[in-house]
Amino acid sequence: MSPRPATGYNRAVETAAGALRLVIDTNVLVSALLTPGRTPELALRAMRARGAVVLLDAAIEREYREVLARPKFARVDGARREALLRAVLDGGERVTVGATSTHALIDGDDRVFVDVALAGRAVAVVTGNGRHYPTDLGFAVWSPAELLARCHA
Repeated sequence: MSPRPATGYNRAVETAAGALRLVIDTNVLVSALLTPGRTPELALRAMRARGAVVLLDAAIEREYREVLARPKFARVDGARREALLRAVLDGGERVTVGATSTHALIDGDDRVFVDVALAGRAVAVVTGNGRHYPTDLGFAVWSPAELLARCHA
């Protein structure tokens, strides 16, 4: 699936503001852990190198920690899991979500990412499940490959 900007996306916002303001879906962290050296991990590295700002709130951080602590990830070195979390969380911007969005979502668990993106004026949500997000959110929805390409542009 080709990543697509959502209605209201404006590339000028991305460049005029300097740092990319992004929300990272948990599935991107999971993919980075399970497939080291592949696109999700490379995208996260490129994002950090470019100085992107990761937007999050307590609910997103809790989800990151809970998902990455699941038994199925026990085969991944704990230090590597923690290093990935630190790389994403350190320097992240904490956002206070005032109101929950009313957009219809395929997966209701994605609402936390939408709400933080809206409250934090994100340029994009980065996810491996782009089809879960409608196109009228006011921010872009990028795959890790799209993020990687933009960081190297």
